[in-house]
Amino acid sequence: MRASRQDILQGTLTLLVLQTLGSGEKHGYAIAQTIEQVSNELLRVEEGSLYPALHRMEQDGWIQSEWKLTETNRKARFYSLTAGGRARLQQETENWERLKAGVGLVLGWAQ
Repeated sequence: MRASRQDILQGTLTLLVLQTLGSGEKHGYAIAQTIEQVSNELLRVEEGSLYPALHRMEQDGWIQSEWKLTETNRKARFYSLTAGGRARLQQETENWERLKAGVGLVLGWAQ
């Protein structure tokens, strides 16, 4: 069962994209494919969510982009992390770990 946009917590998409770009630059389709593959197809990022998020992250200075050719010679915008993006990835990861710990405590308490 795949998580829908509504199922993913606010801000999680930012974390997933920044983490994906941490391994190197990628174009939008490759970002979405990587997230889907690494999550064993549990998570799917739709274009309607991904591209506005990429635009926002670029405006925030967390990522940068440039037009290049893909491996199939198609022109695409490739995204990469900036120094600010690496710092934001660290912050988002720490926030996620705190949230995960809190949810774990509540689930353990409810048992």
